[in-house]
Amino acid sequence: MFILLMFFLFKYVDDLIGKGFEWYVILELMFYAAAAQVAMALPLAVLLSSIMTFGTLGENYELVAIKSAGVSLQKAMMPLFVVIIMLSVSAFLFSEYMLPKTNLKFGSLLWDIRNKKLAFLIKEGVFNNSIPGYSIRVDKKWDDGRLEGIMIYQANEKNDIANIIMAKEGTMNKTPDNNTLLLNLKDGVRYEEAAGKTSYYNPRQELYRMRFKQTNVTFDLSSFKMNKTDQNSFRGNNAMLNLKGLVHKKDSLTKELDSINRSAKENIGSYYKQNNYTKGYTKIKIKPIIIKGNIMNTIPKNDRAMVAQSALDIANAVHQSALTRKAEHQDRSINLIKIDIEYWKKYTLATSCILLFFIGAPLGAIIRKGGMGLPVVMAVIFFLIYHIISTVSEKSAVQGNLEPVAGAWMAIILLSPLAAFLTYKATVDSALFDAGYYKSLIVNLFKRKNKASL
Repeated sequence: MFILLMFFLFKYVDDLIGKGFEWYVILELMFYAAAAQVAMALPLAVLLSSIMTFGTLGENYELVAIKSAGVSLQKAMMPLFVVIIMLSVSAFLFSEYMLPKTNLKFGSLLWDIRNKKLAFLIKEGVFNNSIPGYSIRVDKKWDDGRLEGIMIYQANEKNDIANIIMAKEGTMNKTPDNNTLLLNLKDGVRYEEAAGKTSYYNPRQELYRMRFKQTNVTFDLSSFKMNKTDQNSFRGNNAMLNLKGLVHKKDSLTKELDSINRSAKENIGSYYKQNNYTKGYTKIKIKPIIIKGNIMNTIPKNDRAMVAQSALDIANAVHQSALTRKAEHQDRSINLIKIDIEYWKKYTLATSCILLFFIGAPLGAIIRKGGMGLPVVMAVIFFLIYHIISTVSEKSAVQGNLEPVAGAWMAIILLSPLAAFLTYKATVDSALFDAGYYKSLIVNLFKRKNKASL
């Protein structure tokens, strides 16, 4: 979990630094991020702990003692298997009830943080445009709030000419509610430009210059506060819904997709129908006209250009209508696939814990190494295989190359035979990862070849 949280901080460090957040806001975000990472951390933890546990038992020859007492490896794994079953049920309940709420709070809080304006920081010799309508520059700044060489450009709402305030020195303070920044300026001058006095267009302008010994300028800082977004606006996200919510959303999208298909059929089909106003008013039957050769030859020469232009307009209209309906249909179809994948992922989280236990426990019994060395390497390798297969299959399902159910369960389907194979090899005490075993095989193979050649 620590490693995954570090990845999270590396990803969003630019959104967290330099915005003046309180420590508890960062702590709250990391708490929600940790809960959201359980789906990845829990299977990896089960795999690593299984390898370390049985690797330590094998390294200390405790598995040999267990087997010599007549207890098989499967029976020795049974108590831990019961624990894994309980852990898998807890993981399913967590993904059904806790994870959607955690993702909702995490998504809304991260949205607020990423959309919060930068903290108001006045740097020496640089124009700061953080406050809307103002551009502020100071030559010197002290930690106690004293400023020197102040220049302020204020946008004029009446015209495009900015008002300018220049002061030799001043002080910067905030009100107790932190909503207003107060600048107390000393020994300065204010420049303002305005149009002529006459209402008619006058190219001449008036310049006002006002000198002051001391004046105050206030800035509204309410926009720099982080406002809490309504969490209900994020509830439509798939990761923030439970099984019931996913089923309800799928039904709604299916109805929308049916409506789009029906509307597209009626809209595009109308371009291919002939006008038959006399239908139902006559019983005269006319044989269909069979056109051979170029159809333009059946049209009078004077009307051919008009007919061709009309056909081209209709074809363009059909093309544009089809493109619009296609985009809507594709968007709804992809959303339906993502809903199905998210639905089955709540079950795959629990199942992956059982699968990786049956990979890790036999693997630890085979390699017979405990601690944080080789078990960590093996756990990372097998977990990467599981994660890569899962990610690629889900992407393929979203693109329509796989069924959503197959995309969600592909990693478990492919690694289940591996788990059975490792369990069998550990049961029969196979030297699957023993380098000495393979070395002896190669040596014996060369000896046999030498004897055959002699």
